[in-house]
Amino acid sequence: MFPFDIAGLKAEYQVQEKKTYENDFWDDVEAAQKMMAHLKQIKRKIDEYEGIERELGDLEAMLELMTEENEFGMMKEFEEGVSHTLKKLENFKLSTLLSGEFDFNDAIVSIHSGAGGLEAQDWAEMLLRMYRRWADQNDFKTEIMDMLSDTEGGIKSVTFSVRGDNAYGYLKSEMGVHRLVRISPFDAAKKRHTSFASVEVLPELEEDEEIEIDPNDLEINTYRATGAGGQHVNTTDSAVRITHLPTGITVQCQNERSQIMNRQVAMKVLMAKLIQLKEEEQKERIEDLKGDYNQIAWGHQIRSYVFQPYSLVKDHRTDAEMGDVYGVMDGDIDLFINEYLKMKAEEA
Repeated sequence: MFPFDIAGLKAEYQVQEKKTYENDFWDDVEAAQKMMAHLKQIKRKIDEYEGIERELGDLEAMLELMTEENEFGMMKEFEEGVSHTLKKLENFKLSTLLSGEFDFNDAIVSIHSGAGGLEAQDWAEMLLRMYRRWADQNDFKTEIMDMLSDTEGGIKSVTFSVRGDNAYGYLKSEMGVHRLVRISPFDAAKKRHTSFASVEVLPELEEDEEIEIDPNDLEINTYRATGAGGQHVNTTDSAVRITHLPTGITVQCQNERSQIMNRQVAMKVLMAKLIQLKEEEQKERIEDLKGDYNQIAWGHQIRSYVFQPYSLVKDHRTDAEMGDVYGVMDGDIDLFINEYLKMKAEEA
């Protein structure tokens, strides 16, 4: 299909799998768990590759049958199959560029609107829709973990999970400040506005990847949730805000029905943030942060989305461009993810 050492991957899997049957394999539980996770990733790559091969074989057989019988009534089905398989092949090629330890994990994505009130809040909501559309198109599942809406419109901040193979590996490329240029629908004078929103991406961690947190280092507050969310959400102090005192990191969750559930979700996000902070300091394992994410403003953007006076989306790290800004906002961001991963692979 394309240059990919499937034979070498299968050989590696067989060699590593044999080690799991050795008597002392589980003596070092942490190492054993990492090995099992590594084997799981290899097996998924092998299965995905072989699945695409089978689909290509079925399409080839369908084409031969239509040609031999000179009957092309199934041509539409054949073309749809080709399009679907080529999409899977492109995604597989993209996945081969992923090599980070947490790339295979699910992702936790947070979007924060910058200064600018309603215009910036609307931009944050547009980005949320973009990522959810991208997730739907790639068979990922999304779930809102916490959202702070505004009564006028838009969202001030939102945190959501993206679940599926390599979700973090793909979405880590989106981390940074995103800039919008358009004629604001909220401006009666129809002037052009520039708005900003920041995107933060964390890997969702398994229990065995967690780090220990001293309960004395946590300040936990409960408060009454705001916005929609069921009959109990706005009548009890179910929302939870947790501050990790040594680092000053604060997370919150109000979307779940109970205080216990909100606390569990908030702790999961806090754990991911602390892991990322730890690895940033070590400059390894998790993708290093670029730029100042506390300043959501001009000069720090990784990508610009221009609606007027022309239509263009440009990534300032890779110089990748697309003229169809509406297509991008509808979830077509694979070009930018692909080019970013290629750039990082070349740097490595």
